[in-house]
Amino acid sequence: MAYVYILKSINHPKTYTGSTDRTIEARLAEHNNGFSTYTKRFAPWKLIYSEEFENLLDARLREQYLKSAAGRRFIKKNNIVRE
Repeated sequence: MAYVYILKSINHPKTYTGSTDRTIEARLAEHNNGFSTYTKRFAPWKLIYSEEFENLLDARLREQYLKSAAGRRFIKKNNIVRE
């Protein structure tokens, strides 16, 4: 299994979209423990959205979509990122 996920910083107005073939809980722990250059600056993070896929390629394609203008409209339309 693979996942695409959106994280929201608890202390900053930042979001992060990523994909992984590990568990979301393990990946979230890595982000919160400073194993990612970008996300360590805005830790701690909380999971606000995720989708499951059969393989990493499909998850990466969905991640790419969510980072596009159409994907940002999808996120806004579905009220995924809340303050």
